[in-house]
Amino acid sequence: MAFHADHLTLTQSAGADRRAALFRENLADMAERWTLGLAWSLMPSRIGGLPALWRLCFDELLAPDYALPDPERALENPPGLAGIVHDLTLPTLLAAYRRGLYPWAHIAPLKWWSPPQRSVLFFKNVHISNNLARLMRQDRYTVTFDRDFEAVIAGCAGRRQGRWHLTWITPRIMRVYAEAFDAGHAHSFEVWNEAGKLVGGGYGLASGASFTSESQFALESNASRIGMTVLNWHLDHWGFRYNDGKLIGPLWQNMGFREIPRRDFLARLAEAVRLPAKTGRWQVEADLDTVSHWQPQTGCGD
Repeated sequence: MAFHADHLTLTQSAGADRRAALFRENLADMAERWTLGLAWSLMPSRIGGLPALWRLCFDELLAPDYALPDPERALENPPGLAGIVHDLTLPTLLAAYRRGLYPWAHIAPLKWWSPPQRSVLFFKNVHISNNLARLMRQDRYTVTFDRDFEAVIAGCAGRRQGRWHLTWITPRIMRVYAEAFDAGHAHSFEVWNEAGKLVGGGYGLASGASFTSESQFALESNASRIGMTVLNWHLDHWGFRYNDGKLIGPLWQNMGFREIPRRDFLARLAEAVRLPAKTGRWQVEADLDTVSHWQPQTGCGD
């Protein structure tokens, strides 16, 4: 039987001590991130972009530009590099997303990105496999929204079994997205197993009717897929235009995401951000059985 989350209290603003405990990186972890980050940047597929990156950093050192960059003038190599992040306050973060920019870097300096091809899920293209639908109907999991944002973003930054531990979700990133969560712009989904353990989750940021998925994690097979499917049902139901996955990958492709050109994405974003925003704490409105029977091509709430 699924865990019932009725007793869980909606987090208004987590205690400073808890955030300090979760949003931290010790010296060993930092050294590991820098070592792996340097190795990642020196891979044959990426090393060609280093001269342009160094030139950008040098230019910013001589004459820093504190304005948000133009996403359409992002570099071709590294693909989508638009500028250096000088200000990561909440107002700047929200303004960046409304322009199609997002911050990302394994190691300093933090950079603004606008990739030439954007991974986007239009809800009519959602794919729910038969196996996933059956799992959702087995009453083994419970999905909630905005119940434990801190644990979710910490889980997304955590180690993955059998993989090198290289994350871009540093304490600095955690703090600003937690601030966005407190302000009602960032949101999380949580997946709980029958024992009441958090076994999956993800988070993202809403800008008008545009939602950008940032990261997700799973401690049990398919846990994050379940949570993401429930999130997509609600985004469609609430009138969001799409789910922006930023960069394509096998998981996104299997769920129905596809790449569209940057110019197409920016045009759609400009329309979406003018629509009313659903801010504040979100709550789940459909159970897993309902979502498992979703027929995306018909929509679930236009």
